[in-house]
Amino acid sequence: MTVSERYREAWESYWQATSDAPGEAIWDADPSLSAARDVDRLAPHADLSLPILDLGCGNGTQTRYLAARCGRALGIDLSHAAVEHARRADTARTAEFRQLSLTDPAAVRELHERLGDANVYMRAVIHQSDAPDRRPVAEAVATLVGSRGRGFVAELTEESKTTLTRLAESPGGPPLKLRRVFDHGLKPADAGDSEVAEVLASAGLRILAEGPTALAQTEQWADGSRVELPARWFVVGRAPEGEGRLSTGVVRPPHSA
Repeated sequence: MTVSERYREAWESYWQATSDAPGEAIWDADPSLSAARDVDRLAPHADLSLPILDLGCGNGTQTRYLAARCGRALGIDLSHAAVEHARRADTARTAEFRQLSLTDPAAVRELHERLGDANVYMRAVIHQSDAPDRRPVAEAVATLVGSRGRGFVAELTEESKTTLTRLAESPGGPPLKLRRVFDHGLKPADAGDSEVAEVLASAGLRILAEGPTALAQTEQWADGSRVELPARWFVVGRAPEGEGRLSTGVVRPPHSA
């Protein structure tokens, strides 16, 4: 299974139309508001000496932070234009960047074979993927973490739709950065709250920790406060062999005798 051409072209056109200016993308918040606190949540469950993969890296803002914090970091994005943005921005050559579709299992397996088990950082990828692609994306996480790695996954909740609607109804209409998301056919907050946990479980991942959070944006409300979208974070690892699953897709340990 590979990602749809519509989806690929939407992201390619978005990044081709985006300048190299920091914060040009609505989600391109400073790492102090995103990856820094996320790694703090991941750290108690992960071996940070492993390579870390930033899936859906965009222009690489978070990837560069991950390289400084964790050592070897590789940013992965579906869009060639996004990867070129990331490489231009990484003037110190602190990280690596590669174009790859997470729904291409052969390419994902090849990457795992090359790097070995790795930690994964994935922020707001499942919720805006086309519905048929969500499980393959989660399966890519399971492949890449292997037996030793851990994944940090943050996804918008359904409540974020209310926030986005309110922002779109601002005086004068949606602010420019949000309007550009809509203009390129991207679909924020498109996955249901229960679906994210179920997709992770169906891919063979066990949730080790989770909690509420908010994804900082680079737009502001009229009063000057930062727009933040309600979200939930998960730390995941590969479920042990033989571990049972509920019919809902939620992982559970096998019953003891």
